[in-house]
Amino acid sequence: MKKNIAYLSILSGAALWGLIGLFVTYLYEAGFTPTHVVAIRALSASSFLLIFILIKNKKALKIKFSDSKYFIGTGIISIVFFNWCLFQCMKETSISVASILLYTAPAFVTIFSRLFFKEALTLRKISALLITFLGCTLVIGLFPSTSQSVSIYGLILGLGSGFFYALYSIFGKFALQKYSSLTVTVYTFIFAALAITPVSGIWEMGYLLSRSDVWLSIFGLGLFSTLFAFLLYTKGLETVESSRASIMATVEPVVASLVGFFVFKEMLSLWQYIGIFFVLVAVFIVQEKKRKPTEDSPSIASEVI
Repeated sequence: MKKNIAYLSILSGAALWGLIGLFVTYLYEAGFTPTHVVAIRALSASSFLLIFILIKNKKALKIKFSDSKYFIGTGIISIVFFNWCLFQCMKETSISVASILLYTAPAFVTIFSRLFFKEALTLRKISALLITFLGCTLVIGLFPSTSQSVSIYGLILGLGSGFFYALYSIFGKFALQKYSSLTVTVYTFIFAALAITPVSGIWEMGYLLSRSDVWLSIFGLGLFSTLFAFLLYTKGLETVESSRASIMATVEPVVASLVGFFVFKEMLSLWQYIGIFFVLVAVFIVQEKKRKPTEDSPSIASEVI
């Protein structure tokens, strides 16, 4: 039951990430740049988190100064750089190319998890990775079309977004050995906000804050697609392996495609529906088979697929 709740937590967090495009599109239309939106996301999420944590458990804010390295990892190296690479890749290439390169993240996570946590690299994980990659390619619309070309710089940026995106699972796993998921999430966005705000120039856009639609988008981005999404995903990491969680989180592009269809009236092709099916299949493949409990059964930490 605990595993099932963790799976649901990760899938719910990924689904909320899939709603990002809904809020970001409106912020872009209002006049904000990608760098502004990264700052808005970090500032709004850290503010909501601080309010939440002060009400629920002030003690969760207590950390050792020497442990700041974990949150430099999750907040600056992962969140800030992942967003920067992703948005720059979209500008250099296209949204579809940038999105599919972002979802090389599970491959990076699986490799890192094998190196740092000695997690088993099984046939089921490899199969799920391949099916997920194919599914994301179809959902994004990059395949079967072969007309798009990617520059070396664009390729590096895209792979960089996947690399830094993957590092959240890795740094987060280390941080969770010492702190709760709430503590990890709040300091992730505090560090991200401190890093991105001074260089974002967000204060120059203050005149837009008088608009109610802008505030609705900010609340949606900061509260639902960031605060709740990361709380749910990080909570799931307490129980689920990093590599498994990262693969399951690829339901995000599926949700994003559905949002595009129902909200922005973007039509999906047959290939995209097939891609959605493949991603969902991969989510089921990566989950562990149920095992009958015995006295000699190994602990969760040593279980393999």
